[in-house]
Amino acid sequence: MPGGGFSKLPGGSVVVALSLPNPAGDGTSVRFLVHAANRARALTRLRNLGLRAVYLRGNAEPPTPDEITAVLHHPDGLLWRTESRSQELWHPIRALLRPAARS
Repeated sequence: MPGGGFSKLPGGSVVVALSLPNPAGDGTSVRFLVHAANRARALTRLRNLGLRAVYLRGNAEPPTPDEITAVLHHPDGLLWRTESRSQELWHPIRALLRPAARS
């Protein structure tokens, strides 16, 4: 079941973490991290990338401090990683969307 959560930062912005099925359809789940001014804008950023059915209900799986650090230090403020491989590095969103753009 998809899950997620958010953390409000001292400056007023938020980091949203969502676990969703892999858009590639291979049965794995993907953890997305989004840094934005508020929760609504974070979800809008994902929806604008084609992940239309993205909702945040509750705060069951908020981002960890390591996840917050990773997304804050990335210029795009939008990262992903396959959940089954927790030692995998974080990837920019364009690395996930690239195969679909070539089709």
